[in-house]
Amino acid sequence: MDEEKRIRVMTVDDHEIMRGGIRFVLLAFDDLELVAEARRGEEAVRLCAAARPDVVLMDMKMPEMDGIAATKAVKEASPNTQVLFLTGFHERSLVQQAIHAGAVGYLLKDTSKEDLAAAIRAAADGRSTMSPEAAEVLADDGETAAASGGDLTEREREILALLAQGLSNKKIAERLEISEYTVRNHVSQVIAKLGVANRSEAAVLAVQRGLVD
Repeated sequence: MDEEKRIRVMTVDDHEIMRGGIRFVLLAFDDLELVAEARRGEEAVRLCAAARPDVVLMDMKMPEMDGIAATKAVKEASPNTQVLFLTGFHERSLVQQAIHAGAVGYLLKDTSKEDLAAAIRAAADGRSTMSPEAAEVLADDGETAAASGGDLTEREREILALLAQGLSNKKIAERLEISEYTVRNHVSQVIAKLGVANRSEAAVLAVQRGLVD
């Protein structure tokens, strides 16, 4: 495969065995390329500038700078880099903090290699992937917000349905034959009306609470 088409991946985990396992998994997929490994959050932020990863696989619990703080720093330094949590923790507060920090997805470490590869591809395209446990947490938190979904316009519901399918703003714009700028405005309105933090939460809530067909 052309190297330019490979998805550039960086791992952030303080356990060598975990990093080695991910390294081995990525070798099985021609479209995924491991470009950097970090043992700490601070190291991840530094490496991002040089490695230019498309997707960062982020651990949650690390010494000094944890995954939440590291995600915020990575997104500030490299907004186009997508952060996908790969962790053993799925407590409600951690999932919430991860999404609010800017993560595009949240997986548990028992995820299969095929599902991990699919989630990396989705993240590189700006689409969200959540473990069932993380999705349930966000859905439960969205019960009150879901009740307010009745004030969505027909176009906003259409946008929300496409978000729930995992489409990026560019793909939504192409599908609806409108500009990306218009799509961004609609997405912002949907997020505000549902009372969620970002498009990932909106997509999960839409599916879990039946806001879209």
